[in-house]
Amino acid sequence: MKIRHLEDTDSKDLHEIYSFTSVSENTSQLPFLSSTHISGLFSGSDQYTLVAEIEGKVVGHVTLFLTSKVRDRHCAGIAIAVHPNSHGKGIGKSLLNEALNQADNWLNLVRVELEVHSDNLSAVSLYEKVGFETEGTKRLSTFKNGRYIDMLLMSRLHPHYQVNAEQSV
Repeated sequence: MKIRHLEDTDSKDLHEIYSFTSVSENTSQLPFLSSTHISGLFSGSDQYTLVAEIEGKVVGHVTLFLTSKVRDRHCAGIAIAVHPNSHGKGIGKSLLNEALNQADNWLNLVRVELEVHSDNLSAVSLYEKVGFETEGTKRLSTFKNGRYIDMLLMSRLHPHYQVNAEQSV
């Protein structure tokens, strides 16, 4: 597996990943999105996207969503998706670890945050394994498969600042 930066030529593979209901239902996206829409999700200058490639095919991505807000430049949101045929093979963990390496050592980020469906237990477990902690629950905040469900708010602080954050409380 090779992890690299997103290229324009990756849009077809990203579209395939998001064409699976099992992927789209666990994101903030609707099913059946066009390839143009999918490409637009990851093309902004305020984003940093890495992909995992196996034998020339993109099988997953992780995106850090940076902000231009002066007081929040130390924070980023994160999104990830892995092709269903590649689940359970360590691709998500590898992508997250490299994104966090970039956040800590190159992008000068202190805080990386995400929202995850509370019923997506495998994703929650993965996030916890790479250092994310649950900060709260947004009750009945999203509509999925005909019902309202909770979203968990999770974050991961740069290791240097974790100690300082605990001391300042």
